[in-house]
Amino acid sequence: MQPSPIPSELGPFFAAKGALDAGVPASRLRARDLQRPFHGVRVRPPTREDRQKKDERRSDVVKEHATVTLARQYALRMTEHEFFSHLTAAVIWGLPLPPALENTSELHVSVFAPLHVPRSRGVHGHQARVESTTVRRHPKTGLRVSSPVSTWAAVAPMLEHPYDVVALADAIVRVPRAPGGFARSMPRPLGTMAELDACIRAGRRVGISALRAALPLVRLGASSRTETWTRLTLVDAGLPEPTLDFDVFDDHGMFLACVDLAYPELRIAIEYEGDHHRSDANQWAKDVDRYDALSAHGWRVIRVTKRLLFDHPQELVRRVREAIAAR
Repeated sequence: MQPSPIPSELGPFFAAKGALDAGVPASRLRARDLQRPFHGVRVRPPTREDRQKKDERRSDVVKEHATVTLARQYALRMTEHEFFSHLTAAVIWGLPLPPALENTSELHVSVFAPLHVPRSRGVHGHQARVESTTVRRHPKTGLRVSSPVSTWAAVAPMLEHPYDVVALADAIVRVPRAPGGFARSMPRPLGTMAELDACIRAGRRVGISALRAALPLVRLGASSRTETWTRLTLVDAGLPEPTLDFDVFDDHGMFLACVDLAYPELRIAIEYEGDHHRSDANQWAKDVDRYDALSAHGWRVIRVTKRLLFDHPQELVRRVREAIAAR
C-alpha cells in the first residue's frame, strides 16, 4: 500500500511539527519513505514533478552544495541562539576549502558562551565568545552563520597547510570586478583587510599564530584557492611575486584577456586550468582563442594543472623561472 502523499506546500523537507499542524497524521511521519536527517525533521522522496523540474533545469544553474542543503534542513530545528560556524559556514559563504574538508557531511553549529553546545546526530557543536565572533544572516539562504572573517579565524586551526589559511582570506577580501574594465554591477567583497586585522586583535584564540602569519600574504585579486597556491609557490621559491587578475590589451587598447597571474613587463601569463577547462567544450574553445590572441601579441602563456601545482610544484617553478630568464 502506497503511503499517503505529503502536502506539496511543505516542500521537499519540513519540520515534523509543521506537518502535524498542516494535518499530516503522526503515523505518516513515521513511514519509512521519509528520511530523518535530524530529530524533528523529515525529507520526503522526490515526486514526479520534482524530477521533471530537475530534468528541465538548465545546465548553467549551479547545483546547491550538499552541505548547504543539510544546513537548511537542520535550520528547521535550530534554536534562536544557534548559528552555523567553522567548515559549514565556510561552505555557506562559498569560501575555498581543501576537498577533504569541503565534502564532510558533519555540520558545525555554535552558540555563545555560557550556553551549552548543541548536541545532535551529525552535528559538531561549538561554544563561541561574543567578543571574537560575529554572526550574520546569509543573504541568499537566510541562514544564521558566523561572518566570513569570524569563519576564517575559526577554520584556520583545522587547515593543515598555511597556503590554505591565506587562500581563505584571499577569497574574503577579493573585490569582484568585470574583466577589461567593462561596466557591470558586481557584488561587494565579503570582508576587508581591516576586518581581518581586527579579528586577530580581538583576543586570544586557537591558531592565532597562523592567522598572524597569513595576514601579510593576503592579496585582493585571487579568484580561487589554486591561484593563491600558485602565487605562494612561486614566491616561496624566490621568484618575483606575480600580478593577480591582470587585464591584457593590445597596442590599440583592445581588450584581449584577463589572466590569472602575470609578469606584465615580461609579457608572461600564468593560467590555472581546472577540470572544467578540459571537460567543457565551450570553455576549451574560449581558452584556445585567448591563448592564440595572447601569443600573437607577444605573450608567453604557462598553463598550470592540478597535478603540476600540487604534485610537481618544483616543475612549475622551473617553467616559470626559465620563462623569466628567456625574457
